[in-house]
Amino acid sequence: MPLRIGTRTSALARWQTSHVQALLHGVEPTLAGNAVEIVPFSTVGDDLADAPLEVMEGTGFFSSTLERALLEGRIDVAVHSYKDLPVAATPGLVIACVPARGAVEDVLCARDGLTLAGLHAGALVGTSSPRRTAQLRALRPDLHFTSLRGNVPTRLARVERGLMDAIVLARAGLERLGLAAHATQIFPVEQVLPAPAQGALAVQARAADTALLQRLSALDHAPTRLAVQAEREVLHQLRGGCSVPVGAFARVEHGEIWLTAGVFALDGSRAHRVAVSGESPIDVGAEAARRLLDLGAGAILESLERTARVAVERRP
Repeated sequence: MPLRIGTRTSALARWQTSHVQALLHGVEPTLAGNAVEIVPFSTVGDDLADAPLEVMEGTGFFSSTLERALLEGRIDVAVHSYKDLPVAATPGLVIACVPARGAVEDVLCARDGLTLAGLHAGALVGTSSPRRTAQLRALRPDLHFTSLRGNVPTRLARVERGLMDAIVLARAGLERLGLAAHATQIFPVEQVLPAPAQGALAVQARAADTALLQRLSALDHAPTRLAVQAEREVLHQLRGGCSVPVGAFARVEHGEIWLTAGVFALDGSRAHRVAVSGESPIDVGAEAARRLLDLGAGAILESLERTARVAVERRP
């Protein structure tokens, strides 16, 4: 029976799954082509095309369909963008491996090759992320930011057709689709902190499939796994998801984890950043969250929760 790998149907998701398949062939050169079957799924997040992306990423909208298929035995492996997974693990499933990470930065894709500084006052900038909006608004409070949905080519078309002056995307997605030339500015992590686990993939399998877990462990990149564990622990401790403006980036050097994390007010008026290092990703992430709360990050998060409740109450 072939190894069945589940994937979302988008071009980026299929690239990610093909990448994992190629990595598997790399460590198992004798693996026959028909020994792997790619099984596509349309997820709840894909079907709700009009729902704001910022309330869907990191909440299971893009991963629950694949996880259910895994638990029901319809597939053996699921490939996710790691940042799409909720921070709470699904019982019965484990992250079998985390391949080496792609680019972590966010990028601007603007008309006429413009950078953020070159956009005119009032320019319309599309982004799917409150985290990006909050940080960029602090840099350019005179710009107008709007929610953005759709796959990467659809988003880029908004700029090409003149519907938006610029959009902000993850650099990894552009590069994986061969669209890196559309980026007009790369934001260094010191300027715009990425989402926790941005650029990383999570390969998920059933906890009981020990033989398969052993095979997949050959694809694991330990520095990436440690880094994203630290980043996601910040999110876990702050009880957040992609719907809150929390950024985190960790790197591993000589066995030490170096983590920078931040919480940002949506209006760009307040920002709290901390830097923590240590050997345990869980301890480092938890310490970063504690320091952020000591600085007043809780007030920012509480104001966002109040805003969300008001929006729900007013919804017709």
